[in-house]
Amino acid sequence: MSATISEHDLFEVLDASDFTFTRRAWVDAAPARVYDLISDVSAIGRWSPNASDVTFDQGAGPRVGAWFSGRNHKDGRQWTTRSQVVRAEPGAAFAFVVGGAEDGIVQWSWTCHPRGRGTVVEQSWQLLRLDRVLGATRGDLDALRAYMTNSAETTLLSLAQWIAEAPAV
Repeated sequence: MSATISEHDLFEVLDASDFTFTRRAWVDAAPARVYDLISDVSAIGRWSPNASDVTFDQGAGPRVGAWFSGRNHKDGRQWTTRSQVVRAEPGAAFAFVVGGAEDGIVQWSWTCHPRGRGTVVEQSWQLLRLDRVLGATRGDLDALRAYMTNSAETTLLSLAQWIAEAPAV
């Protein structure tokens, strides 16, 4: 029996719950308006540096159980994901799981908290299970979390700027 631990063994002892974050931004809009914007997944390309061409399945919308597809890009690669809405509380919270509620890999969540004349928007990312497609070592997964954290910060800042520049509906 060897005293060394293989890379495979290291992957097996990692805990997916270690890979999560939440970022916040204040935006100059009421929670209901912010919710309407973030739950319209077709608009995510306006703010996200990594997602585009996001659309609900035909007849679906921002309600629990609904599915949507989107194109993602990172480091010159592109791929399509399928996601399922797992939380849809107008004016308060919207969340989806990449890969679906049953066996998804990542959950993205948005919450809206009234603050003054606007809203504090929180965006959270949580790895739900380990999958080598996302990384095989702690270093890989730490780098992914850092990348996604930067992406969320960019998304929140872009959302806040878009709201500030767009006429109220």
